[in-house]
Amino acid sequence: MTAPAVIPSIEMIEQRIAPLRARLNAHPLYASVKTIEDVRVFMESHIFAVWDFMSLLKSLQRELTCVAVPWVPAKFAASRRFVNEIVLGEESDEFHGRPASHFEIYLEAMESAGADTGPMRAVLARVADTPTTWQDALELAPPPACAFARSTFRVIANGSVAAQAAAFTFGREDVIPDLFRGFIRELNAELAGHLSTFVWYLERHIEVDGEDHGPLSLRMVADLCGDSPELWEEAATAAEDAIHARLALWDGILAALPSSHTT
Repeated sequence: MTAPAVIPSIEMIEQRIAPLRARLNAHPLYASVKTIEDVRVFMESHIFAVWDFMSLLKSLQRELTCVAVPWVPAKFAASRRFVNEIVLGEESDEFHGRPASHFEIYLEAMESAGADTGPMRAVLARVADTPTTWQDALELAPPPACAFARSTFRVIANGSVAAQAAAFTFGREDVIPDLFRGFIRELNAELAGHLSTFVWYLERHIEVDGEDHGPLSLRMVADLCGDSPELWEEAATAAEDAIHARLALWDGILAALPSSHTT
């Protein structure tokens, strides 16, 4: 008698990506950012990860909630609430008494730090004029950021909803360690508060990623994969690809740090 097929699971994905997560957690970038010039270079590429995160999130909102008229209830109630909750915080958080997206707050943080927002604003202007040409617009980004964002938009364009959810869940969890955040706080004190908005951004993400977000994001992946081995495999591959892309982004930023080229 043939044994029943084993349906993959969240545990399978976590086991597959564990070595990649270990590499990400131990990446030398975090300890290599030593000056305000390094912080600026970091921000000038990292802003593109903030931007394409929003694009991935909005793609999930489009797929897991109803944004059409007439409205009909979407299938997975817990996941649609989870996604809408994330959208509310990311797109319309309260910042010093006014609503703002985390992306817009990050741009303000860059300006306060003296980082160049020109490439990011140029990409935004290009895609606003011709939204279907994001591939061309990303040529205006720093090379590491361009490659990273392209990987995200590929899964949005070509991946299943399960793959998008896996990239979101396993590739976009908090990847900024305490070591880095502590350094930014110390540097902010030395620079008379010029990094205060960046500190707010980093701390806010720890605050909003509450204890319930992890389980809800895992449930979202499990709901979308169901009992399909093919979807579980696609989700696992998307999770691996997302972390590989993050590692490559960190490698590219590390190589560009001004302090790494001084003797």
